[in-house]
Amino acid sequence: MSESIYAFSHGILKRKQNTLFFESQDGSQRYLPVEGVRDIHFFGEVTLNKEVLEFLSQKSVLLHFYNHYGYYVGSFYPREHYNSGCLILRQAEHYLEPEKRLVLARQFVRGALQNIQAVLKYYHRRGFALASAIGQMESFLCGLEEQDTPDALMAVEGNAWDIYYQSFDVILNDQDFQMEKRTKRPPENQLNSLISFGNSLLYAAVLSEIYKTHLDPRIGFLHATNFRRFSLNLDVAEIFKPVIVSRVIFALVNKKAISSREFDERLGGLYLNERGRKVFVEKFEEKMKSTVNYKRIGRKVSYRRLIRLELYKIEKHLLGEEEYQPLLAEW
Repeated sequence: MSESIYAFSHGILKRKQNTLFFESQDGSQRYLPVEGVRDIHFFGEVTLNKEVLEFLSQKSVLLHFYNHYGYYVGSFYPREHYNSGCLILRQAEHYLEPEKRLVLARQFVRGALQNIQAVLKYYHRRGFALASAIGQMESFLCGLEEQDTPDALMAVEGNAWDIYYQSFDVILNDQDFQMEKRTKRPPENQLNSLISFGNSLLYAAVLSEIYKTHLDPRIGFLHATNFRRFSLNLDVAEIFKPVIVSRVIFALVNKKAISSREFDERLGGLYLNERGRKVFVEKFEEKMKSTVNYKRIGRKVSYRRLIRLELYKIEKHLLGEEEYQPLLAEW
């Protein structure tokens, strides 16, 4: 089974015979058996050459790069190896025809809101005062059919996320991790920093799964296809943010696995330092590998596999085989 590799130190990535070799700036060395590598996430500076890129392309290994503050900045996305002219045409058709695009855009927002509501109900059943937020989500869900453009849907979704993030103060009840308001660039407090970093990891993880399908990541439906290189991964990530990123944050804060020692203040913002990023990545990977009972196929699957299954459902929708229904977390 292939793994995601996270490199935090500066170094050089090389090809050595038929495998990968990473040499850190501090002199430590590590072989990375390429057949077992799904993708590599670089948080430090890395040097690599054309030879290693050709090798990674042959082996279908993606590289994801993050800047000094932990923000995702881009990927090395090898030449598509599951090309399907038919599916690309259908994907473009569904983007260019407003009614077809709206159907998918609405389902991505519906999936996000349903899963936000599922998380809120989970904590409400455990005594947290979240009835108002749950009611507001229901109101947003009921109003989705009235929204007639992707921009209008994104506005509704934005309001829903604001209310959801405000509910973090109820769920966490931790003075060190108060939401106050959602801030991104820069994140102005520790909770905002966790959300931004978690979302970056999820965007990259979804992109890696898209690579294993016939879908083209450049054509999204909720997020406009424009000069941004990838947009489909942003669409699909909306559905999984509440059940993956939020739950990782709740686990870290509630179990006191992360504290102010894991953050540094820079350029007017508060960012996870290297120690903090390692703590978050460890919990994120643990979540992605954990399994849940998925009623649709009647067996347990990992969260990473759930993302792939969601992509297959989108493929079937584009091909006219089955109308797309977003994942609803029922566990």
